Amino acid sequence: MKFAIIRFGGSNCDLDVHHILNDVLGVPTDLIWYKDSIEGYDGVVIPGGFSYGDYLRAGSIAASTQIMESVKQLADDGKPVIGICNGFQILVESGLLPGALCTNVYPKFCCKWVDLRVENNDTAFTSRFEKGEVVRMPIAHKEGNFFADDAALSDLNSHQRVVFRYVDSGGDVVPAANPNGSVENIAGIVNESGNVLGMMPHPERASESILGSDDGLKVFESMVGYVLQG
Repeated sequence: MKFAIIRFGGSNCDLDVHHILNDVLGVPTDLIWYKDSIEGYDGVVIPGGFSYGDYLRAGSIAASTQIMESVKQLADDGKPVIGICNGFQILVESGLLPGALCTNVYPKFCCKWVDLRVENNDTAFTSRFEKGEVVRMPIAHKEGNFFADDAALSDLNSHQRVVFRYVDSGGDVVPAANPNGSVENIAGIVNESGNVLGMMPHPERASESILGSDDGLKVFESMVGYVLQG
């Protein structure tokens, strides 16, 4: 088993993810430049950052690169693909996930810890969680305001494709817990097969207790377990 972390110009969370997968979990993980190949890898992470300076729209330029066609094929083959923060933006812009990520309601960069409720623990990335579990992870973005039209929201909800929601410490979905204005407090979604996840919070920054929380480690442990179960 080996994973690939795709790097674009402007990626800046790649080494954090590499440390968690390679050093903490002991999974061979390579940093792959976007012009190189991901053939032979068992899973892909598209990390956070500001690919191409967020020109045009966050994630739009990276989404048009050739390697994203390979990512789509890997996803079609049932392998796990996770996009974190800017990676979520790239997955949406490439059409692997629905919706759009817009400028935060308060149009400034927002960096803080948030509480999340696990809405679905039957995906490639959430099997180590309990459904309804409240976890803590940090966010760091300016364009994390998730939007989808009524038809897309209906599909996401009816097929349990919303994986994480912003909540208060008691696990309630309330406006005060929403850091960016995302519709229905949505913080992360999956594709129909549950093997492609996009999330704005950073699990790699909450994967060791010394960081303030190790809740995020379960995302990567679930991903590893999914591949092992094959």
